Amino acid sequence: MAEEDDVEALDALEKESKEFDKDAEIDRILKAFKLDAYAVLDLQPGVPESDIKACYRKKSLLIHPDKTSNPSAPEAFDRLKKAQTELMDEKARARLDEAIADARMLLIRERKWTVDSPELKAESFAKDWREKTKAVLIDNEMRRRKQMKAQLQEEGRAQKKEDEEIEARKRKREHEAAWEQTREQRIGSWRDFQKGGKEEGGKKKKKKLKPIG
Repeated sequence: MAEEDDVEALDALEKESKEFDKDAEIDRILKAFKLDAYAVLDLQPGVPESDIKACYRKKSLLIHPDKTSNPSAPEAFDRLKKAQTELMDEKARARLDEAIADARMLLIRERKWTVDSPELKAESFAKDWREKTKAVLIDNEMRRRKQMKAQLQEEGRAQKKEDEEIEARKRKREHEAAWEQTREQRIGSWRDFQKGGKEEGGKKKKKKLKPIG
């Protein structure tokens, strides 16, 4: 009996430990800088695709909303999936790698170091590099949104112009159709007018002269 109680206690502790790990990972993902897919997956830049796939599989199984009652699991899972998708996209990953490299070079220039400076190996530099990467990614995202906004505005202007041209052509067609519909009526009216100004036989009516005096 005592042995069964020990097994149940160990199972309960293991379950509690797993839930703690899940909650901790969900919390880490939600606190990670979401514009940096490496940070969301807790990976270092430059890792091979196999590491990305393995890391995503392990973490997605751990925090899957169906496997935990944590209310933040769906949001964390979505961020994890988005980060994995970005890193598996060649162009998106290249843009992120470029931003990270730019952040490193900006720090080196600001501090007037060289790529061989020993300070680059310090933990403090790694921390500053992460912070600079955030700034570069935010700046890139703001520029991207401005460009998108400008593009949408330009597309809106082009669409408005096209709509106006379509409406103008529509009005012209309607005017021409209306003109054509009244053509016979106008011709008939003109014929009646011409006929009224002539006598039978086609001769014009002579104006009666008023007697003088």
